[in-house]
Amino acid sequence: MALKSTIYKVDLQVADMDRNYYQNHALTVARHASETDERVMVRLLAFALYASDALAFGKGISTEDEPTLWEKDLTGAIERWIEVGQPDEREIRRASGRARHVVVVNYSRSAEPWWQQNRDALSRIDNLTVLRLPVATTQSLAALANRNMQLQCTIQDRLVLMTTEAGAVQVEPERLKG
Repeated sequence: MALKSTIYKVDLQVADMDRNYYQNHALTVARHASETDERVMVRLLAFALYASDALAFGKGISTEDEPTLWEKDLTGAIERWIEVGQPDEREIRRASGRARHVVVVNYSRSAEPWWQQNRDALSRIDNLTVLRLPVATTQSLAALANRNMQLQCTIQDRLVLMTTEAGAVQVEPERLKG
């Protein structure tokens, strides 16, 4: 019998002063059985960093040919393709051909070895941005996870403050490329 996903209901308030974007998003996020709270919170952070009315979650980690998040224009063309974790370099190259812009939000203890292994190949992809999140930060984000969250995200000068009733975490994504 397959394990079921855990559903998270999130009221995300984004105040992005860098982009002049201020909006509330009522999100339903499915946490796959193999997924951690850390990954769920990194997905929510990625959503907040690139929030727009057209940004949507992909079908999940078990679905090929769909990203973690994507933004499509009114014609169905992919404007932004966002992956969380350490995707395969070939997948990133393929995504860069399908989307106008590709973003990788890299986190975990294996983030640095992944970057060292893939840096040369990824440096040739012009429409790619790679961000790295510190392990201590993503673990602190995981501690904020709750199945029913009121999550506030304030972004100013590339610093992010994620706040819930359980506490607050400051995030400073390191831009490795783009």
